[in-house]
Amino acid sequence: MRITLMLTAIFLIALSTLVSAQGLGSASGTIKDDGRLAASTKQLNQFFRRFNAEESPDGNTRFYPQDSLYRNRELRKGFLQIVFDKETSGIPTELKDQFVNTILSDNYPQYLNFHREGWFSEVQADFFYKGKRERASIIFKLQPQGLGYEWIIDAISFPPFKNLFNKPEGNEKDFLHPLSHELGFMNLRRAFEDSKLPESFTRSSFKPDFLTLFLYEMKQNNIRFATVTDVKFHFFQVEGWYFEVSQFNRPGFNTGWLISSLVKLSPGDKESLQKYIYDQQ
Repeated sequence: MRITLMLTAIFLIALSTLVSAQGLGSASGTIKDDGRLAASTKQLNQFFRRFNAEESPDGNTRFYPQDSLYRNRELRKGFLQIVFDKETSGIPTELKDQFVNTILSDNYPQYLNFHREGWFSEVQADFFYKGKRERASIIFKLQPQGLGYEWIIDAISFPPFKNLFNKPEGNEKDFLHPLSHELGFMNLRRAFEDSKLPESFTRSSFKPDFLTLFLYEMKQNNIRFATVTDVKFHFFQVEGWYFEVSQFNRPGFNTGWLISSLVKLSPGDKESLQKYIYDQQ
């Protein structure tokens, strides 16, 4: 027990030094450069480990369930001070404190799980389409594959496709007469040749599959990949909360993969927010 307490004290002192180095610095106003690398959350996997307190403050030692400091509450509390963007996001302190208190609850602490549902990536990428450079928003999710996992494309939003299908409603919508079958559906000419909106003749719940359309155009060599411009991650794993993780490359200590947005969810908010992110609102 005494050895465990001593080790805990050593790690907490190291973490305290790391956090203060990331903040305002020493009394003289000088920030030491040697803490910069440790303060930065350099990889998303490290964000998971810091959020859960599964590594040492300097990032050199990985903790496992059999280790005494694995998910240590005080260690985790210190880590949670350095996983937020403090320079540009403007997350209210009160909201941040509520969130931290929720995940550090003695009765129901909450952790992130890399392989569990409830988080996904949003990638902004440029493509060439019909002679123009266009930006697509692609949603990636993890799925089991063999003995491991793989990232798969779950959805895509591509501006050139947004207005391809504008199905009219009500009296403005063309329709096939309910006795069309008696004519052998010969009036299909009206739907397939005369109408500029053939989607008018689909079921009421029709939703175009933009991912299939995008992949088809790519297979026809009409869409060519250019580059990735931005990556962010959306998390719904903490019950009653949503947060976004973005990468910040800038001078100083508050860098790397950090929480850039935080929202406390009310009933129904999760579904609405997911639709918004998927661009299905």
